[in-house]
Amino acid sequence: MSNRNPNPNPEIFELATTREPAAPADTFALHPAGVSLPGALQENAGPSRTRGAYHIWTIGCQMNVADSNHVAAELERIGYRPTEAMDEADVVVLNTCVVRQSAENKGAGKASSLKPWKRSRSNRTLALMGCMVGVKPSPQLRARFPHVDVFMPPSEPAPLITHLQKDEIAAESNRIELAQVAHRHAVQDRVLSPSAGQSIRRLAQNGDVPVSAHVPVVYGCSHACSFCIIPFRRGIERSRPINEIVHEIRGLVAQGVREVTLLGQIVDRYGHDWRNGSNSQNASGGAPDLADLLHAVHDIEGLWRIRFLTSHPNYMSDRILEAVRDLPKVCEHIEVPTQAGNDQVLARMKRGYTQAMYRELIDHIRSTIPNVAINTDIIVGFCGETADQFDETYRLLADLKLDKAHLARYSPRPGTLSERRMTDDVPEDEKVRRHKALEQLQAQVCAEINGRLLGETVEVLIEGQHKGKWRGRTRQNKLVFVTADDRSGDLRGRLAETQITWTGPWSMQGRLVRDVSTAQA
Repeated sequence: MSNRNPNPNPEIFELATTREPAAPADTFALHPAGVSLPGALQENAGPSRTRGAYHIWTIGCQMNVADSNHVAAELERIGYRPTEAMDEADVVVLNTCVVRQSAENKGAGKASSLKPWKRSRSNRTLALMGCMVGVKPSPQLRARFPHVDVFMPPSEPAPLITHLQKDEIAAESNRIELAQVAHRHAVQDRVLSPSAGQSIRRLAQNGDVPVSAHVPVVYGCSHACSFCIIPFRRGIERSRPINEIVHEIRGLVAQGVREVTLLGQIVDRYGHDWRNGSNSQNASGGAPDLADLLHAVHDIEGLWRIRFLTSHPNYMSDRILEAVRDLPKVCEHIEVPTQAGNDQVLARMKRGYTQAMYRELIDHIRSTIPNVAINTDIIVGFCGETADQFDETYRLLADLKLDKAHLARYSPRPGTLSERRMTDDVPEDEKVRRHKALEQLQAQVCAEINGRLLGETVEVLIEGQHKGKWRGRTRQNKLVFVTADDRSGDLRGRLAETQITWTGPWSMQGRLVRDVSTAQA
């Protein structure tokens, strides 16, 4: 591809970031999975000792959901059980998001609303986690929420677990010599890392085990986009070892998961942080990359589908595309945001590519992967965006006809480059107008794309029931509601060949043809 950027690092930032996620959605949940504790702690840490109940409230992206699952795993390992009722909980964790002001307001409001809950029992623990806390909690945050016991950076359950185990730790310290204590701390640090795995039992309070799960593979980000706050909150890019990820996914499959989505702020950069001085090597002698990870995860028995997100145009390599094309379990579904369709706006965003390069990439993806669905993200009303520049974004979406566009109106986030050095000069009513124009355009595009499937038979992974029908998604991540007679039994977690009988822009309906799960197993 002649126009693809030979140097995909337009700016590397000590704490950087990349995409503007879709508007946060509330996920209210509870969590589970494990740690091995040394010595006396191990005797009291297992399920045989019940410490009490916990409740985790999560808002934001899939990475936050996975982080909450990791916290749940550690809480259950030391004897806590999940509860849906916050009033019944002894421990409450609020996992927050600050990508949008509305999300930050919800997190702050929830934290403030729990003052009576905290006062009602002296032994209750309240923990604040996620991007509101950031890499290190500020004195201002601690002063704002003095009733919060523990402040936890994203992806780090250790502060909470250590707080809850402080009595056991103190007792053990009195019995063990200093060398043994040092060893215990070293083991504890290792065990309490996010590598401990995920438990999804708390997500199954109604008796159903989730069919799909999200697994972080890259923490943080080292690519600087001027509008994004995530790098300041999640730190520099850190890839997880392949064997650690495979171990976690095997554990999820053992709990009943059939589909995983591999997560990263720029998931295509998996392994990039190992390229200088790493001992790990792939078959070609270089550092492992996302393609190597896809091959390793593909070999997990009992796993049926694999997805990954979010990609960045600069790092979408041919090796990755060929892995999607060649590995049957990897779904034909690519999330690659453009954010804007005008070169000047893209430059101010520090995205590192042009409109022409993005168009060429989309053509290349489609020529490499048959039947691929491509989704994008768009920010309207970014600093300095003129009406003519927005029109170029409109034409880009109209020309490319992508399967989905996650739309957002620009809002400055404190501390980002755009907030510090640029002017938010597009009026709010104009942002709303541009947002609605793209919404209407994308509704037409999606209706046209989905309409081509009318009468066709597609494979749907059934996730659950909704208003008397089964709900699931195609390999291209399209939502389908499936009608089946009572003789079909419980289809949840099954692969169903489905004939499409109705299509709309955002979902489709169909009838069950046959259950093909046995062929997949």
